[in-house]
Amino acid sequence: MQREMSPKIKLQFYCGHEIAMGPGKADLLEAIEREGSISGAGRAMGMSYRRAWMLVDTMNRCWREPLVATRPGHSRQGGAGLTDLGRSVLADYRALLRRLSEGTQCPERDSLTRALREQPQEVSPAKR
Repeated sequence: MQREMSPKIKLQFYCGHEIAMGPGKADLLEAIEREGSISGAGRAMGMSYRRAWMLVDTMNRCWREPLVATRPGHSRQGGAGLTDLGRSVLADYRALLRRLSEGTQCPERDSLTRALREQPQEVSPAKR
């Protein structure tokens, strides 16, 4: 019985040589929205504040307007959240990824899926 295979698509948008949006940055935006801060989002994702901040900085420099707005201050007043553009970019990115992954009318995907094995062949001893 042939199982239904679905391709995993890694969608990235570039701005020059920088990745302006990709799966990790989309996940970070969702975490910032949920946690209310860059540091909280970083902790939730298992990354340092510095790494999270660098990713946010790259996104904010690559889009026509910032995707993340920060509010200076301590825990009560400070934090970060998505801008309207940030929410829009995130929603459009996720929708496009779903459309590419789950599109009902995609003959190229169907053709590639039919030609793909379920498991790779064993490597012959002569090729090891």
